[in-house]
Amino acid sequence: MNEVWAAEDRAVLAGQGLDSFAALWALELTAVDEPNQGRGGFSQVFRLDVNGHGYYLKRQRDYLTRTLARPLGEPTFARESRNIRRYAERGIPALELAYYGERRDDQGWRAILLTRALDDWRDLDSWLRVWTHLAPEERQAVLVAVGELARQLHGAGQVHGCFYPKHLFLQRQGEGLTARLIDLEKTRPLLFGRRDRLRDLEPLLRRAPQWSEPDITRLLASYLDQPLDSVAVRDWSQRLAGRRRHKERKA
Repeated sequence: MNEVWAAEDRAVLAGQGLDSFAALWALELTAVDEPNQGRGGFSQVFRLDVNGHGYYLKRQRDYLTRTLARPLGEPTFARESRNIRRYAERGIPALELAYYGERRDDQGWRAILLTRALDDWRDLDSWLRVWTHLAPEERQAVLVAVGELARQLHGAGQVHGCFYPKHLFLQRQGEGLTARLIDLEKTRPLLFGRRDRLRDLEPLLRRAPQWSEPDITRLLASYLDQPLDSVAVRDWSQRLAGRRRHKERKA
C-alpha cells in the first residue's frame, strides 16, 4: 500500500466519510472530460467539492508508465505525486497534493490522485485569448510572472517537460501576478544546462503567437533577471527563435 495525505485535506474529507481509498474510488461524480484509454487501462478526472473546498479527483486502473528505474511499470499518478512533493520541497510554485493512494488487487492496479482546485487562478491560455485587449501593464505583469516562474523552476534544477500555456496558472496578488504549474507527470531533473532550458521554454513561445518580440524580450528579461537590453537577453531570444524555426520546418 502506497498512501500520502495532506493532514488539512484529510480532516476536510473525513467529515464526509471520504478519507479512504475505497470511499474516493466508489464516489459517484460527473467526469470533467472523456477517459484516457490506453497503456492497458484507463484514467479519468472528476470535480469534487466538499464544504467549500474544491478538488480534482483523478482515478486510474492499470494505466502504467515504465522507466529504467521501474521497468515493470507503475501508475502514472505515482510519478506525478512524487513530482508534486518535489516541487513543494524545492519551493517551485505548483498545484498542491491532497491525497495519493494506490492498490493492487483483483480489480487491477488502481491509483487515485487528489489535488486542490485552482479556482481563483486563470490559465495562461485564457490570458492569451484576450491578449490584444489587455492594458500594457497587465501584459507586462503576465510576462514577468511567467518569466519568474520559469526561473524558479530551472533554478531548482527541474525541467517541466510540458511548459505550455494550459499548464501555467496565474493569480492577481497585490499590484502584480504570481504563477504556478500543473501537470507535472513529465518533470525530470535539469541535466544539460542551457540546452534543457531552451527545450523547456521554446514550446511555450510557439504556443503563444500573440506575443511580439518586445513581449518575448520582457519575458526573457524576467527569466534571466537581466535588463531588457542586455546581451544575455538578446542571445537567448536569438537561440529560441532559431529553435522555433527549426521546429516549424519539421512540422
